[in-house]
Amino acid sequence: MKRPVFSFRPNRKDRNHRKAWSILEKVPEGEKSQFLVDAILFYDQADALEQLIRKSVREELKCGDMRQTAATAEPEELPDQVLDFISMLQEE
Repeated sequence: MKRPVFSFRPNRKDRNHRKAWSILEKVPEGEKSQFLVDAILFYDQADALEQLIRKSVREELKCGDMRQTAATAEPEELPDQVLDFISMLQEE
């Protein structure tokens, strides 16, 4: 059985295509397939993650039990995936 083949031909007139191509060019040879798999799965999960965040915020606002943390508490570092997701939402 032959492996499926995918061909990407970016439209040079489309800003998003140019940006996507620029990002893909920076991925080392031999890692592009895994990069595309990760990007597709992340995109697929983004909507579910957004809905979960919205639901959580609504529940917290409904309860009115938002606690303010102490200013001296060490801030937790956000995972890169969360920061990428927030960046993606801001671009839309």
